[in-house]
Amino acid sequence: MTGKNSEFSLYFHLPFCKKKCDYCHFFVLPERELHKDQLLHGLRKEWQLIKAMCEDKRLVSVYFGGGTPSLFGSDRVAEILSWINPGPIEITLEINPDGVAEELMNAYAKAGINRASLGVQSFDDNLLQTLSRTHSSALARRAVDGIYNAGISNISIDLMFDIPGQTLKQWETSLITACSLPITHISLYNLTFEPRTVFFKKRKDLQPQTPDEATSQAMYKSAQAILPAHGLSQYEISAFSKPGCQSLHNSGYWKARPFLGLGPSAFSYWRGSRFRNIASLNKYCRMLEEGKRPIDFEETLEPAPSLRERFVINLRLLEGVDLNCYPGIDSISLRELESNGLITLQSGKAKLTDLGILHYDTIAAELI
Repeated sequence: MTGKNSEFSLYFHLPFCKKKCDYCHFFVLPERELHKDQLLHGLRKEWQLIKAMCEDKRLVSVYFGGGTPSLFGSDRVAEILSWINPGPIEITLEINPDGVAEELMNAYAKAGINRASLGVQSFDDNLLQTLSRTHSSALARRAVDGIYNAGISNISIDLMFDIPGQTLKQWETSLITACSLPITHISLYNLTFEPRTVFFKKRKDLQPQTPDEATSQAMYKSAQAILPAHGLSQYEISAFSKPGCQSLHNSGYWKARPFLGLGPSAFSYWRGSRFRNIASLNKYCRMLEEGKRPIDFEETLEPAPSLRERFVINLRLLEGVDLNCYPGIDSISLRELESNGLITLQSGKAKLTDLGILHYDTIAAELI
């Protein structure tokens, strides 16, 4: 089969962490070799159950997320890749700066990893302490160089704004520092206080320290100015890249490319339905031993809501959305958004304006 409908991606959730950050709401486990072997066995079982679903489809990307997937071990990652035999495609591994060692990075490159996503968050040591990160700014810079020297030249880093106590100057310094490194991609995140996190429990003390709305917008606009000036062009609301280095995997999320998530708590999107694996390693493995898919949540949206949702997510890409692919979208709402300066409607495409990028959540609420 050929064409976009035959394309798909794979995501592997490797949830091990040395320490869970105070703002993190993802399912993670302490780093133990026994649990890693248990998960590898479970992933093999899950792949055996679902691999028939992938027949006659073209694999576009593989992503190892977490947690801190680099703690899983290069031998285990190499074994997973041997099952799926992905070929020369984008294969990403998330890494923490304190986990970068030359020998380990060389091993991951040999295993087949050709793209790294490094969780830097900030190049300011005080802010890293606020975030309970276990690395320093200097270590983050050395980590980028270490990954690059191992032959993994496609390197993305995460940077976070709206951190308690963060100033515009600190943010701009982090952006400029990032641009001085051999990276190809930057993903921006604004800090949110998610339930079941330490930050959420301390929100009454922390939220008053976060930048106000005007400063937050100034931070975002400064990124839009600084990063393109250093060769990193914006292609999505939160993503900037060097030419030819856009994230194929993440672009699939925004374009509704089907993907299968393996591992406890992993999400999937397949044939118009989305589902999630159970967030427990023991239950996940037990269900697989019983020959069952380890799913604890599934939903299929009705066609109209599904179309609107896919349109709104696709609109995050600055290239715009082909309106011919979304014939059910309310044209009256689109014209109202255009009259308010939030989108443009030209040549059969809807695109966010600079103002629309800043008010994307308002647009999403209007259309969904």
